[in-house]
Amino acid sequence: MSIQLKIVTRENWEEAIQLEVSKEQLSYVPSVAVSIAKVYIKPDGDNVEYIPFAIYDGDTMVGFIMHAFEENTTNSFWINGFLIDKKFQGKGYGKTALDEMVKWIKNRFTHCGEIRLTVHKDNKLAMNLYKQYGFQYAGYSYGEEEVWFYTVIR
Repeated sequence: MSIQLKIVTRENWEEAIQLEVSKEQLSYVPSVAVSIAKVYIKPDGDNVEYIPFAIYDGDTMVGFIMHAFEENTTNSFWINGFLIDKKFQGKGYGKTALDEMVKWIKNRFTHCGEIRLTVHKDNKLAMNLYKQYGFQYAGYSYGEEEVWFYTVIR
């Protein structure tokens, strides 16, 4: 397994929007198309920047993950829209891609002290992954989504 995060561009966006989770997971994560739309719509405000990434194993796109951030903060660094395509689930891609995203954020934003994400309250598989990585429940939710955080240690 050789995981790489590559920014979604005009060259790979059509392949990215074809990624999908299983029917049982549809309510847990937005589609890639919805995530990409956030880059331009900026639903979280004008100060939030979004960087959408396709997750590759070699030349094969296996998933999607997006980073959203407010640069002049220490704790507004988010992982959004994270999914592994249903054809590639259960093979360790989620854990490896999460690790790559966290490393990327830590390396790019050396002042980042905390990385956050939201996870659907019923998505026990994702919660287990995040807990194993070191994320913790922050104690509050946005609707059906629990907020989790990871303290960056340098």
